[in-house]
Amino acid sequence: MSGDKKILVTGGAGFIGTNLVKELRSRGYTVAVCDLLNHELPNYIRCDVRNFRQLERVFDTHGPFDYVYHLAAEYGRWNGEDHYENLWETNIIGTKHMIRLQEKLKFSMIFFSSAEVYGDYECEMTEDVMKNNPICETYQMNDYAISKWAGELICMNSAKMFGTETVRVRPVNCYGPHEVYNPYRGFIPKFIYHALFDKPYTVYRGHTRIIDYVEDTCRTFANIVDNFIPGEVYNVGGREVWERDIKEYSDLVLKACGKDDSFVSYKDVEPHTTKVKKMDFSKAIRDLHHNPKVPPNEGIKKTVEWMKWYYRIQDQKKGMMTYAEIQ
Repeated sequence: MSGDKKILVTGGAGFIGTNLVKELRSRGYTVAVCDLLNHELPNYIRCDVRNFRQLERVFDTHGPFDYVYHLAAEYGRWNGEDHYENLWETNIIGTKHMIRLQEKLKFSMIFFSSAEVYGDYECEMTEDVMKNNPICETYQMNDYAISKWAGELICMNSAKMFGTETVRVRPVNCYGPHEVYNPYRGFIPKFIYHALFDKPYTVYRGHTRIIDYVEDTCRTFANIVDNFIPGEVYNVGGREVWERDIKEYSDLVLKACGKDDSFVSYKDVEPHTTKVKKMDFSKAIRDLHHNPKVPPNEGIKKTVEWMKWYYRIQDQKKGMMTYAEIQ
């Protein structure tokens, strides 16, 4: 494993980005970070990827880079409905800006798509689903999913036209520390936040998911640098045997928070979402040495402890924990 490579992470102050930067730096890589807001982070540049001048400035002042992890994106189904201008400008125009720079500067890119591109496909979600099946209206079910698939298409088109080298990744329900709650986040941080503050939330029975603890996810993402195969695409998530009904995840959250389910409502079907996501991770295991180590019960406990620290919730037994104690 070589540590002499220079890497840029867009969206590097976000949830996955923060954890990925930590992992890459632990391996000795020189990592620059850009994101939307001002931060006092090391080797950080404020940049809105929707603005080509700002993005170009990152490369002019901190480049050249061997690899770019392009995470910068607007996330979430309902976020994409409520703020669709931001979604399309960031996820599509921002990605196109990055690819124009890639065509000129010839860096290798890791593009972050999403397992949402599979939509409500009912069979096992292998990476070649999109290649071997005709695109139809039953695939992407929302603007966020559509924007991520369009981003993949832009990457593939650039590879054909200009010879750019990109690996695409499709994360699956990644969760863990540094994911601050907002109403558009995934179900794990939503459940934890609501449970910690005794706020009501809804659980839809019969919906199954696989979750992946962020440190496991980012270890695999970091492995791409030393196992880079241009044009490849990978599902990255937890172990298939960890697939659970969402109610089971809710029960694990309540147990970790020390709460009962008196503020939880149960319904049978959530509209406009896939009921069962059966994922295949064999390619990531084969090529990227993907090896998730943190099972859901342990990962949820770690995430609860981090959120207690972040929101300054005092544990009656432990008192106020320090950040170092939850690492």
